[in-house]
Amino acid sequence: MKKLIDVASGRVKADIVIKNATVADVFGGRFVKGDVAVCGDRIAGVGKYDGNIEIDGTGKFVAPSFYDTHLHFESVMIRPSEYLRTVIPTGVTAFNADPHEIANVAGEKGIRFMIEDAKGVPADVRFMMPSCVPSAAEDRSGCVINAADAVAIAKKEKLFGLGEMMNFPGVINCDDDVMKKLEAFDIIDGHAPSVSGEPLNAYICGGILTDHECETAEEAADKVSRGMYVMLREGSQTKNLRTLIKAVNKSNLRRFLFCTDDRNVEDLFELGTIGNNIRLAVECGMSPIDALTIASLNAFEAYGSKNRGAIAPGYYADFIVCDNDCGQHPEKVFYHGKLVAENGKALFDTKPAKPDALFGSVRIKPIKESDLYFEYTDGMPIMRVFPNTVVTALTEAKSRDGLDMMCCIERHGASGAIGHCYVEGFGLKGGAVAQTVGHDAHNITVLGDNARDMKAAVDALGKDGGLALVKDGELIGKLPLEIGGLMTAAPAEDALATRKKLLAALSTMDYNKDIEPFMLLSFLTLIVIPEVKLNHKGLFNVSKWDYVYKK
Repeated sequence: MKKLIDVASGRVKADIVIKNATVADVFGGRFVKGDVAVCGDRIAGVGKYDGNIEIDGTGKFVAPSFYDTHLHFESVMIRPSEYLRTVIPTGVTAFNADPHEIANVAGEKGIRFMIEDAKGVPADVRFMMPSCVPSAAEDRSGCVINAADAVAIAKKEKLFGLGEMMNFPGVINCDDDVMKKLEAFDIIDGHAPSVSGEPLNAYICGGILTDHECETAEEAADKVSRGMYVMLREGSQTKNLRTLIKAVNKSNLRRFLFCTDDRNVEDLFELGTIGNNIRLAVECGMSPIDALTIASLNAFEAYGSKNRGAIAPGYYADFIVCDNDCGQHPEKVFYHGKLVAENGKALFDTKPAKPDALFGSVRIKPIKESDLYFEYTDGMPIMRVFPNTVVTALTEAKSRDGLDMMCCIERHGASGAIGHCYVEGFGLKGGAVAQTVGHDAHNITVLGDNARDMKAAVDALGKDGGLALVKDGELIGKLPLEIGGLMTAAPAEDALATRKKLLAALSTMDYNKDIEPFMLLSFLTLIVIPEVKLNHKGLFNVSKWDYVYKK
């Protein structure tokens, strides 16, 4: 502390000084000119300073690095360390990661793998305790974690808080196990799509801090007014920022956060993560300094982290240097006073993966075409899907034209259970797609217009799982995901190349080009998001919490 004070006062040279920069003042909502002095892992001050290392900041902007407040590493289909190696150079150095995907496959073993894989990476990686394994009692996942398990695992693994509480009916109706989980954690993330009025009051009384599932600006404003933090989410399939940003004003700005939730690997490389949220917010009319404030200070304050998220005396020296006021394409990224990325490249290495215990996670009974085929009847209940959202609609079939068959196959205990439904809006013709990524139970989801190709796609997944694409009876693309059927052990660049080949193969097929097929398909089994989803039992009406179709 003495040296920090000496540097701040100008009596001792700083370790590093960014000279003559334009600095983001997230407390004052402005940019100021000055030198940024770094002492060890802290910022000594903004003013006029000399340093042992001096970096010319003329024409450059210095801003606090960013915080992704809710994400799932598994959704990118690469392991945590590879994700971090890719994203830290874009300016994100803090992450709230909820490993509930791998937990639903492999329980504590999966959570421990994620933590170990991220160790040693220069960033604040905060793992949450998955709250819903499975997401609801109606699901069949690879593991069940009750309240006692959750408390024990969180203590043992030193987890940051309780991940998104998707079981909002359990909170509102005071389910005993849910209550025990809520009572055990101080930090609790939420997940309550379209919940309002007295039920929302009841949900918040469970200690829920945030929500990332708002569908309208009105819903976002309502939740903020009731004391929640609302996340402006921009994922690969769920894109809410342009809609929800209409709720943000100068009075409530400090109650909003940025998150990505679920991202695919090509968007990770091409668009980035929180930097993309900032860019879109500015395009929508938000001032750059307000967008930077949401990306940094708001997030750290929301989660009770002191001395983080600002360029200010005594704050951790986590910051970026770039040539624009929106934090785009940082030239340098510092974490705790050390340069960790430069010109888009990480200056650290990742260690080899050790996921062997998570291989071979697909266990199903042999599948026949007749297991996947089911009769179409006029007026039967079906699922309708839409671009840019994972919210679906329950409707009635008027014609077989344009509909695809979808099946959800239980893959953890080889029970043979299969749910069936027809889907409108996907529009896949002449083939099928199958995958072991299916939130949150991660059973096999397969969709196509004929049972032959659907069976071939399922067979192609093998024991390790992944994504498989079949056209006219032939396998034309596959992405192996040997880590729990969710992630590849390959480097991020290799995963990107393989997925691009898969998408190129997909482009030869006829489907609705307004959707991201693999990402959307992964959410069509998540029975805690309205209005209707498919699990291993049948087509489930989320609003009425009951099945509307079983084969």
